[in-house]
Formats: sequence, structure tokens, C-alpha cells
Amino acid sequence: MTDKSEMTAPDVSVGADTERTSLCTMDSISEAATENKAPEESFEELMRKVSRVSDPAYLPTISMSELYENVYQSRPPVIDGLLYPGTYLFAGSPKVGKSFLMAQLAYHVSTGTPLWEFPVRQGTVLYLALEDDHRRLQRRLYRMFGTEGTGRLHFAVYAKQLGDGLEEQLEKFLQEHTDTRLVIIDTLQKIRGEGGEKYSYSNDYEVIGRLKRIADKSGICLLLVHHTRKQQADDKFDMISGTNGLLGSADGAFLLYKEKRTGTAAVLDVSGRDQQDQRLYLNRNKDRLVWELEEVEAEIWVEPPDPVLEAVARAVSPDSPEWQGTASELIALTGLDMKPNTLTLRLNVNAGRLMSEYHIAYENTRTHAGRRVKLSLQPAGT
Repeated sequence: MTDKSEMTAPDVSVGADTERTSLCTMDSISEAATENKAPEESFEELMRKVSRVSDPAYLPTISMSELYENVYQSRPPVIDGLLYPGTYLFAGSPKVGKSFLMAQLAYHVSTGTPLWEFPVRQGTVLYLALEDDHRRLQRRLYRMFGTEGTGRLHFAVYAKQLGDGLEEQLEKFLQEHTDTRLVIIDTLQKIRGEGGEKYSYSNDYEVIGRLKRIADKSGICLLLVHHTRKQQADDKFDMISGTNGLLGSADGAFLLYKEKRTGTAAVLDVSGRDQQDQRLYLNRNKDRLVWELEEVEAEIWVEPPDPVLEAVARAVSPDSPEWQGTASELIALTGLDMKPNTLTLRLNVNAGRLMSEYHIAYENTRTHAGRRVKLSLQPAGT
């Protein structure tokens, strides 16, 4: 008889021997029945929930168990290790070269070509160059990239202000260009609406928050070009003009600065919620005016391999790009030594990692027959 504590141990192994994976105990039969049973709510329970929601004092909550049962798909980076979906400030002093770096980011994302040593996922880019005109943009882009143009990079030199039509303009563009990955607003000051509390913490927080709602809803990266103040600070990010409400509401920030104003060398500090803090040392090419990477101070941290995800990833291949079944059937296929519910919860939590590292879309759906797992191999770069 198999020891029950062994069956519930948190450690898992890959490639367990055939004898062990073929054991069928009363516990495993019970688990399989639980896995395939779709619980149905009574009418009274359903009405109780409806009544709670209609109560003005109702506070929506989610339990830890319910949280683990949900699948939250992560969004892939725009530029691996550097630029992620979300809302970011890109700050620097005037004439430091921010707009040239913005044009560089926009061009590389729209063409899908690597930026320095960072892989890029191609997509449409919208660049609101609100301090430029078409003539200046043409000359700048030609000097930086020559005659190799792209139809995926769109420019606008005029846009409405926030709260006065800008949100509708952005959402309309995103509806028309569903493959958009990056929107650049150069500069934030140009789209801020006027108000008596324009420079208060609450107003700064709300300005970023309104733009962040658009970025989060559409899954794009939104870069807001901004200025730094002249006063020095121990923390360089405290030099960003405005209150801490800007950085507090944003997902992160990029800070471009020079130690020597007339030199070509610059430092790009990066800090964000979805990425490791790092420092990039750049040098500006005098002929083409593009920024070139000299050194990265912080090595990008990579999660160690997960044997469970590696085993699950082998369930699909280019010859057989889709698999569907129960968690018990997936365990039998992969040889994993764990309970079906444990595997399901583990995959729920790591759905984003399955996509980003193995290009596998994971779904966990409930049917009349029970819960079903679906694995779909996606083309690289999606």
C-alpha cells in the first residue's frame, strides 16, 4: 500500500519510473472523481450572491484559493529585458537626446530588429512627437536610419489633451491597429490638462493613472517623455520633475543623463515593477546620432528552469501543436509525480511563464464533464 504522506509531498519529480506512475490507489480514484466533478451552485446560493453584490456596503474580495484557481495571462515584453507592457516615464534634461532615443526605440519595435543586445517583438508603434514638425522628423529619421522606412511606425505632431479627447484618440488608434505594442508621448507636459492643482501629488497620480488604464486595458507599453529638475538628488529618480505622484502611479521609469553636458556618453538608469533595476552606459554616434550600447552594469536575472513546466512543454511540438485533456491525463503523459489539483494550480500560476519561455498558451476551462486543460504551441515572437 502506498504511503499517503508520500502522495501529498510538495516535492515533484520528472520522469518517474513506470511502476510508480501506473499505481492506482483509492486516493487517486477519489482525486480523479473530484477533478472531473463540476460543482453546481444551488439557486439559493446564487440569489445570496446577487443580494450581496447589490448591497451598497458590499466589498468585492477574492480568497487565496480562488486566486490560485484563476489563470492570469501575462503579456510578453516589448523588448526582452528592457521594455515591458505598462506605463513608464522616460525622463531626462532638455536636449540630452531623449527624442533621438525615442525614435530609436520606435523604429526597432516597428521593424522587429534587435536593439543593442535585446531581442524585440515587432508591432505597430504610435509616436506623438508633439514638440516636432514633419520636416524635423523627416530629417532626423533619415539621418538615423537612411531610406529604410516602415509602415508600422506612425507619427502625430498634434494631439488633444488628456481629459479633452486624447483618451478617445488613443483608443481609436488602438482599435484600428490591433497589433500595437508601443505608444510614445513626447512630451507628457504637452497633453496635460490645465487645472488649479496641476502640480499636486493627487493630480500627478491621476494623470498617470488615466493613461495607465488605457495601457493596461490594451496590453501595450506607454512611454511618457518628461523632464528632470536641475536640483541634484541622492536617488537620481527623485530628479524627475513634478511630485512623487508621477513615479508612484507609473509602472517604472527610465532616466537618461550625462555626466558631461558636451560629451557623447550618457547613462540610462532603468527601474520598474516587472524588471530588474539596471544601468546602461550609452554613447551617441556623432554621424548617425543613434545611441550605441557600451556596457550593461546589471546582468539580467533569469528564473531557474522549472522541471514541471519543462515536462508539460514536451506535451506539444511543431508536429503536434495542441493537446487537450484532464490534469490526470497530462500527469500520465508527462510522468509527473503529483496530484492533479496540484498540477492544475501550478500551471494556473505559471501560465505567463509557459507562454514567455515555451511559447505555449495554457487554458483551464470548466465543462459539464469536468475541468479540461488545453495547451497550444504558439509561433515564436507572439
